[in-house]
Amino acid sequence: METLRFNFSGGQHRLSGAQLVGVVGSGNLEVLIEQRPLNGACEVEISTAAHGFGAIWEAVVRDFHQRWQLADVHVAINDMGATPAVVSLRLDQAAESITGSMGGGAA
Repeated sequence: METLRFNFSGGQHRLSGAQLVGVVGSGNLEVLIEQRPLNGACEVEISTAAHGFGAIWEAVVRDFHQRWQLADVHVAINDMGATPAVVSLRLDQAAESITGSMGGGAA
């Protein structure tokens, strides 16, 4: 397993609570998104079975951060080979379910 960590600043939207979406055994991806005191940062930690895809992961999670602008949020991703499209979908599902907002950009 490879572990990747990314931190983003400049988020404007804070969450309350936590949300788990997906199952590693079904769709090969699980995302947990939760509020944490991170001095306004959005922290993403990825555990993946697919080695050598750090640049792709960074692009996907950077795009997610730009859409949602989350602050004081920790995102944990457990991956067993999901495609970037599935990753993006699960990230948006987690953010939508915890914010009640659709289409990116927390309320």
